[in-house]
Amino acid sequence: MHDYIKERTIKIGKHIVETKKTVRVIAKEFGVSKSTVHKDLTERLPEIHPELANEVKEILSHHKAIRHLRGGEATKMKYQLHGKKEPPQSPHSDSLMLK
Repeated sequence: MHDYIKERTIKIGKHIVETKKTVRVIAKEFGVSKSTVHKDLTERLPEIHPELANEVKEILSHHKAIRHLRGGEATKMKYQLHGKKEPPQSPHSDSLMLK
């Protein structure tokens, strides 16, 4: 593994522990893809710095546990921003709710 990859991996690991930001946000800040950040944190970091990897793993687990809430909030904000009252319903949604 190249030295610059090791350095980036450790920097990203420390950054996520300090800030608790999401992989998507960190990827933008470091100018790399989400896939690269995820690979750095889940595959490379445990080999380089196991203690830091355990801290990062807890944060990633928390983010995964609440992602459905974050997605719902984003959808809610989208419809509020565009002035719509609620998301469009499929024609079958009423019948599903009655069952």
